[in-house]
Amino acid sequence: MNNSVTNTARLLGAGLRALLVLTLVTGVIYPLVLTGIAQGLFHDQANGSEIKANGHVAGSSLIGQPYNLPLKKGQQTPDADLKWFQGRPAHGLGSNSVNTQYKLLLSGATNLAADNKDLIERVQDAKAAVVKDNSVPGYTVRLSDVPADAVTSSGSGLDPDISPAYAELQVHRVAAKNGLSPAQVEKLVKDNTTGRTLGFMGEPRTNVLELNIALKDLMAKH
Repeated sequence: MNNSVTNTARLLGAGLRALLVLTLVTGVIYPLVLTGIAQGLFHDQANGSEIKANGHVAGSSLIGQPYNLPLKKGQQTPDADLKWFQGRPAHGLGSNSVNTQYKLLLSGATNLAADNKDLIERVQDAKAAVVKDNSVPGYTVRLSDVPADAVTSSGSGLDPDISPAYAELQVHRVAAKNGLSPAQVEKLVKDNTTGRTLGFMGEPRTNVLELNIALKDLMAKH
């Protein structure tokens, strides 16, 4: 009887010691080591790839954001604020029905097939809108000029980047809306365009948030 109690106590003590050691190693030391490595070697990525403007966080380089005018009475969808560069359409995002106080958007794709009538109509309407919005005196956009990313959403609906072609298509409109020359705005696009990763992966891209921050800085100096 005494041996049984002693053995049980010994086993319980060993189990408790193992629990404490594993908790310390996996729950404290391991996370601290990984956090230290992440902060030391990948500081920006570990903190959300934040983009700052005037000392304040303006957003993340990984998440697109809208540049819209305030909703007018009776409107369901706000109009785009055309003085800023616009990102890809955000079709496919659903409304948040859980936390409605903050009206958060959910990430997601449309899941519509390429021959879906609703998708075809949506793309045609988006093309017409891009042509209309970006055609200014002295510069006319044709339907054939509109790149695919200007009228289609990404798989997540939160793509932060646009193609250089779509950015360049918006140059004359942005210049006209802000009293700048097309050459000034075109330089912003070139300065904020990133090439293929390692020279061969992906496509050249322009981050819309970074581009609009540069545009704001240029307007402040103008």
